[in-house]
Amino acid sequence: MSAAAVTLRLGHLYPGEMNIYADRGNIAVLERRLAWRGLGLEVTGIGIGDPIVAGAHDLFYLGGGQDRDQAVVAEDLARTKAGALREAVAGGAAGLCVCGGFQLAGHGYTGTDGSRMPGVGILDLDTVAGPTRLIGNLVIEAELDGERRSVVGFENHAGRTRLGPGSRPLGRVVQGHGNNGEDGLEGGVTGRVIGTYLHGPLLPKNPWIADTLIGWALEHRTGAPVALAPLDDTMEEEAHAAAVARATRRRGR
Repeated sequence: MSAAAVTLRLGHLYPGEMNIYADRGNIAVLERRLAWRGLGLEVTGIGIGDPIVAGAHDLFYLGGGQDRDQAVVAEDLARTKAGALREAVAGGAAGLCVCGGFQLAGHGYTGTDGSRMPGVGILDLDTVAGPTRLIGNLVIEAELDGERRSVVGFENHAGRTRLGPGSRPLGRVVQGHGNNGEDGLEGGVTGRVIGTYLHGPLLPKNPWIADTLIGWALEHRTGAPVALAPLDDTMEEEAHAAAVARATRRRGR
């Protein structure tokens, strides 16, 4: 089906609180890749106390934040947004949740002091704080819609995340720590929602994931699969290859 003149609607959850590590650059990538194809992106910030209307957005984005901001966001998510967000993704809306957003997309986060932040449960996973931070370049072998590719980024998290049966990993770790540094898995996927610890931001060096999210969101918007016009990703592929090489060099030291 043609996607001519379509404008996707993105709900940016907590842009004021969950915005560290330059990850709002992920939205810039989505906007440009849509514009290069003659498509639009309408971004709506959804902050503390703002409701979510199921069906009003084709794609949700939730980034990472400092612990104190994440605690405030967790309470607001549970109180004002959880039910509508679950309804939206059950209806086919796509989602990208990064680091702290990845943790809150699950069932919750338990801190070192035993305190508990509630999650919204759009991903089947749970996170417990570990004694150290897992930091460094991260390379994974990912699979989406039956296609496998390498994905690169940078991780910096204390959380140890473990998946339940309702989510599958985004990929398997080639270099780095991943969800918990033990099981070799990274990220989580349920339906059209992707969660990951990959910062950098994620999408500039991994346009395949950007286009997968765009395709899912367009299908939600139009009601049918949409064939995306190919783009010249030479620059993005060079950046991706450089990131893989950098991670490999550091591993060999």
